[in-house]
Amino acid sequence: MLQRRKKYDHVLLLAVLAIVIVGVVMITSIGVPKSIRISAPDLAYPDCADDAVDCYLVLKNHVVRVLFGLVAMLVAWKINYRFWKKISFLFFLGAVGLLIFVLFAGDQNNTFATSWINVGAIPFIDSIQPSEIAKFGLVLYLSYFFTEKISKEKMQHWNEGFLKFAIISGVVILPIMLQPDLGSTLVMAVTAVAIYWLAGANWKHLAVGALMAGMVAFVVVANVDYIKNRFSAFIFPDSECVEEYCWQSRQANIAIGSGGLWGKGLTQGIQKSYWLPQASDDFIFAASAEELGFLRTALVVLLYALIAYRGLQIANHAPNKFAMLTAAGLTTWISSQAFINIMVNTSLFPITGITLPFMSYGGSSMVTTLLAVGVLLNISKYTTQNAYSNDRRGYRGARRSQSGYSGRYQRSY
Repeated sequence: MLQRRKKYDHVLLLAVLAIVIVGVVMITSIGVPKSIRISAPDLAYPDCADDAVDCYLVLKNHVVRVLFGLVAMLVAWKINYRFWKKISFLFFLGAVGLLIFVLFAGDQNNTFATSWINVGAIPFIDSIQPSEIAKFGLVLYLSYFFTEKISKEKMQHWNEGFLKFAIISGVVILPIMLQPDLGSTLVMAVTAVAIYWLAGANWKHLAVGALMAGMVAFVVVANVDYIKNRFSAFIFPDSECVEEYCWQSRQANIAIGSGGLWGKGLTQGIQKSYWLPQASDDFIFAASAEELGFLRTALVVLLYALIAYRGLQIANHAPNKFAMLTAAGLTTWISSQAFINIMVNTSLFPITGITLPFMSYGGSSMVTTLLAVGVLLNISKYTTQNAYSNDRRGYRGARRSQSGYSGRYQRSY
């Protein structure tokens, strides 16, 4: 076993903490309208001076959720990543159970998707979103499965490789599709395919799978009204479309455009109050751009790119196959969700309804993504520059040379 001398990827940690801090600042600035709506929904003319109105309810909830997330990150950071390998199957089963439960006993929470389990008895936590837990569980179990349950040779066979991968992924993705949750479905599909590819997938099988998925997607888009409306609003934004979807994209564009280079300043944004829906949730990027401006918002985008780069570097130098697949899967999940959300906010992708990691108002997303960062930080403590060959597809086994450790590692038996 390799042990590192208390080192970790401090660049990754600082980038994540920077985005978390930006998120708290922006929730403070743009969360007042939502706080008023939640705390005093029946008042015709609510005012922060009114005892019935809590103008900082959203901020209070968000800070508590951030603290929960940071504790989860710290615990995962201190736990050896091999622990997740041991419990991956149980965690996966638990996540699937929650997804099935939410289909029959879940809540919509003023949306059309049955995606939440309301737990009002827990202070500051209104609900739990099982799809966020399932993202973490899918990464763990696929990494475990491709490490322990199937050899590289069997990966080249349709039944042993692709079919088993499709079944495992489908067990999680199908219930999310039925909620329906387009955004989480897309993020999980991208994450699963990334793990499958890095595990040594047969590219022909992957191509056939992509073709099949494309055909299914075409049928779904053409026949499921809410998805068809979203794509129509994306492809034909200036023509007639369902106002619910056109409105969100148009108001997000107005928010980003009106921010200019330097922004209107904190608390000075207008769109958050009356026009931009979910300004502190799915559209926090657009609401932030109005107040921070293009240049400052671009720095946030660069921070997400930095997180993606550092996460993939951790995967690239991971000490074994499970650590590599887990690091790559967690990084793909976080970065793909971030950039899909940003693309939605900038009208470069149809509306999906997913949060912006580390920034959006959402407890399940905040806790699970910070938990994932903790696992990445723990894996980073065991990385080695020569853990893998230059051929990243397929595990070659750790190539542990004396020069590769450069004095940074110690062996313990």
